[in-house]
Amino acid sequence: MTLLARSLLSEMSAHGRDAYPYECCGAMLGGRDRDGQATVERLVRLDNVSGEDQRRRFFVSPDDYRSAEAEADDAGVALLGFYHSHPDHPAQPSTTDRDYAWPFFIYIIISIEKQEYRDIGTFTLDTGSGEFVSEDLTISD
Repeated sequence: MTLLARSLLSEMSAHGRDAYPYECCGAMLGGRDRDGQATVERLVRLDNVSGEDQRRRFFVSPDDYRSAEAEADDAGVALLGFYHSHPDHPAQPSTTDRDYAWPFFIYIIISIEKQEYRDIGTFTLDTGSGEFVSEDLTISD
């Protein structure tokens, strides 16, 4: 299960609207309790540096990845995973999302339709099957 503050959902949605019609991407920093529940405490906007059509693809540079890890270390939290937007598409992972996903990270996808937030999905990669598994997401005030 993942806990996300409504203010962070708003921040994610604003990032998706700002990047529209292209995919936005960012890192999620926070912690996990001993039961494995993740709490997202802050977001780090990252540049989409995909050399493909950025309306359908995103890519996080190795430097940005290292920078997000360093920011998490400096703050005493963990890099929990990544979020990105799907402009004018559902908040469901694509085959490409799966191909580039790493186990143990949380992936949040926000659907932005005609520059407006539509939906959100939260996923982890199952290490056995290599497929995405939907995760419970709680939005808190």
